[in-house]
Amino acid sequence: MADSNEPSQNDNRRRNLDPQFNWRGLILFAIAFFLIAGAFLIRGSDLARTQDLTYNEFLTYLQQGRILSSDDQPLQIIVEEGRKTETISGYIRKPLPKTIANIQRKQLQAQSDSSVNKSQDSPPQNSKGSLLAEGEMAVPFRTPVLLSFQGPELEQMLKEAGVVYTIRPESNLLASTLLSLLPIILFLVILYFFFRSQIRMAGKGALSFGKSKARLLTQDRNKVTFKDVAGVDEAKEEVQELVEFLKDPKKFQKLGGRIPKGVLMVGPPGTGKTLLARAIAGEADVPFFSISGSDFVEMFVGVGASRVRDMFEQGRKNAPCLIFIDEIDAVGRHRGHGLGGGHDEREQTLNQLLVEMDGFDTQDGVIIIAATNRPDVLDPALLRPGRFDRQVHVPLPDLKGREEILRVHAKKVKLGEDVDLSLVARGTPGFSGAELANVLNEAALMAARKGLKAITQKEIEEARDKVRWGKERRTLAMSEKEKISTAWHEAGHALLNVLLEHTHPLHKVTIIPRGPYLGATMYLPEGDKYSTQFKEALDSLAVIMGGRIAEEMFTGDISNGAAGDIKQATSLARKMVCEWGMSRLGMVGFGESSEPVFLGRELAKFREYSENTAQLIDAEVKRLIDEAYERARKILHENRDKLEKIANALLEYETLEARHIHEILEHGRILNPPMNATKPPPLPPEPGVSSPPPVSKPERNMPEGGLPEPSPA
Repeated sequence: MADSNEPSQNDNRRRNLDPQFNWRGLILFAIAFFLIAGAFLIRGSDLARTQDLTYNEFLTYLQQGRILSSDDQPLQIIVEEGRKTETISGYIRKPLPKTIANIQRKQLQAQSDSSVNKSQDSPPQNSKGSLLAEGEMAVPFRTPVLLSFQGPELEQMLKEAGVVYTIRPESNLLASTLLSLLPIILFLVILYFFFRSQIRMAGKGALSFGKSKARLLTQDRNKVTFKDVAGVDEAKEEVQELVEFLKDPKKFQKLGGRIPKGVLMVGPPGTGKTLLARAIAGEADVPFFSISGSDFVEMFVGVGASRVRDMFEQGRKNAPCLIFIDEIDAVGRHRGHGLGGGHDEREQTLNQLLVEMDGFDTQDGVIIIAATNRPDVLDPALLRPGRFDRQVHVPLPDLKGREEILRVHAKKVKLGEDVDLSLVARGTPGFSGAELANVLNEAALMAARKGLKAITQKEIEEARDKVRWGKERRTLAMSEKEKISTAWHEAGHALLNVLLEHTHPLHKVTIIPRGPYLGATMYLPEGDKYSTQFKEALDSLAVIMGGRIAEEMFTGDISNGAAGDIKQATSLARKMVCEWGMSRLGMVGFGESSEPVFLGRELAKFREYSENTAQLIDAEVKRLIDEAYERARKILHENRDKLEKIANALLEYETLEARHIHEILEHGRILNPPMNATKPPPLPPEPGVSSPPPVSKPERNMPEGGLPEPSPA
């Protein structure tokens, strides 16, 4: 059904909005131009041939006998009504140019033996009946004369010269006026027809600001169905039920059920909200309109509300239909939180959307599907039942969902026999569907660069590390002292992570710069984590502190490399105190007020606790961090030899897997060393020995992906 409606509507919309070039008007304009130009040229040529004589010059020619006249073509004295002067018109004799005279002489000699036939253009005879002499031509002339004053004198002189004349009255004022105005009128008419279509198009373009920009999706070859959606089974079931209702409404109406007016899909970025909407479009046999939330807002006031009205009007014409609004938070933000609280254009658009979804005059058949990753900023009136009856949560995929997503995307690439997608799914906790697709794409690019025929497990693991922690920067020039300091720092993190009980399993330790980091200790949880235990949080704080402590133990100094560790530890400790009740302050939440305020949430934040309580919170945060610091220091001093071996191994091999660290702790050395080993630099001086001043280094913090941010229980 969408296929049959879409081409005609798109063609009509394109025909109405796209200005076409008016070839017909251009042809008419050219014809008018040539007609006017021809009229002026003919008139100009006539004026050029006719010689204007003054009355005295006319009398001189008359006395010389150069005025030509005959009974057939007499001299004319034209008297026009409404004019004070009259006009004398006729012919005068003038000598031919030499070239034309020679040609005429030859023609007369050739015709001397034959009868002389007068042509239509032969000059008139004079009063004595003689023709023009050889070498002469007749030139038309006109002369103004005032008969009321010069009439008697003129009549006497014409009689003496024997010139035949006649007086012809004329009344052509109207005709001459029309003849002079006709080219201008014709030009204006042609100009009107030429620009009429352009004016209409301009008017439609100006009025099209209020038209909806919703696009009617077509059922093309590469359409998306529910088979292409994986990892979000619950969300898929809810939207699939919507499609079944559209296909067979009687099945649900028998029990009194009604179709939901709106479905809001909520979830983190990259989880497949838009993909679900495309699957609905591929499965449903009803028109499917797609529009973005930012398409409603324009620079002109009232355009957004007009576009909402036009969108729902199109939907009612094609009912039942689906309308998908992507990123609805662009237009559906909470009202009253702007600076000043004014009734701006965005709020007008939201008000119109609220009325159209569930107002006084609404009709069934138009279903709204919206997607956003910021449900906290949406207006409560938009989220109530009757407008968005159903909220579909599209979370990050779990282990099973990640494996299904990888299998869907693996159909588009060529995998080797050693690739285990279940192992890849276990090693990518917290990844969204978009990130998993990116992992396979990066692995395919790596395999292509290496000239491989298929993607192996090694490329997939490297692509995973690249997507989560960034690409290795082996070309970054680090001084030997910075490299040694980085090795001790990462060795401290790695050793504490292995020795402590409630930590995530170690994945890899490297001192090769990767992404924004000079070194990284990477952890991967065993499974999906949805909560954080108290002991786990304390061990995480101790692991975070290990980098600064190890750096101070072996270099006798500290650097700014732990800036990221300090920030991460402070955030974790503050959540333990203020949100999770994991401190001496007890089961009390110290959050900020979420009540609406006049100046906006960002400009006026109110605390729900006193200043004395704030000091207690700061003291508790500091206590947790200090205790974790002392605990980490004690463990590292007790295992100083192991820490030193891990640091030397990092300086030699640059990157160590988790099994290498365990081999060092169990056997004191690496049994299966990695490839591309380099000679280790000399050991740093012991504390107390004079050493050169430390070199300031860029920030070297632990990656956010290495230790996932704990979520509240």
